[in-house]
Amino acid sequence: MTQLVDISHQITAGMTTYPGLPGPEIDDHLTFEDSRQRYAPGTEFRIGRISMVANTGTYLDTPAHRYRDGADLADLDLEKVAGLPGLVVEPQEREIGPEAFKGLDVEGRAVLIRTGWDRHWRTEAYGSPEHPFLSEAAARALVEAGAALVGIDSVNIDDTSEAAGGARPAHSALLAAGVPVVEHLCDLGRLPAEGFAFFAVPVKVRGLATFPVRAFAMVGA
Repeated sequence: MTQLVDISHQITAGMTTYPGLPGPEIDDHLTFEDSRQRYAPGTEFRIGRISMVANTGTYLDTPAHRYRDGADLADLDLEKVAGLPGLVVEPQEREIGPEAFKGLDVEGRAVLIRTGWDRHWRTEAYGSPEHPFLSEAAARALVEAGAALVGIDSVNIDDTSEAAGGARPAHSALLAAGVPVVEHLCDLGRLPAEGFAFFAVPVKVRGLATFPVRAFAMVGA
């Protein structure tokens, strides 16, 4: 038997995903009450509306997030984000180096990095520059080893401290190679180290580079 495990955050009005980015606005375009004027007696509908930056909640980055000529959401092949054999890695260091993946078969897999940082979600600590991140060497090692997708349960896959100087080498290396990145995952402790399929499918929007996903794993698939 298979089990579906949700590993994405809930999106709520006004919430902060990344420090400095506005929270989503969620309201009604058409309320049940107003819809009654349009339909037969006893028939009513609600049409909601959301306004948000694309980097909200648990979201996926495509190459166009980093590169002007990169592939965007509409170019994304489903094979890159759906039904991928998954692998959970649990490094202990804040700066995650290539040694964390030594001896692991990552080829063709969604490599999900469990740091436990999701425990700080919706707190000031979550956006702290002290968060765990992937080093450039680790990102390049994953690309060379053939990883299909890389995800993390931290606020950013890159170092965002002042010492980093605004560089984003992990994003740069992964997205240059066409490897999608999923950030702000959660509850990775509910997954086995392997033996599951990973899904993180965004909507197919031309001109957008990032978008929220309902990330989940099919365990026992």
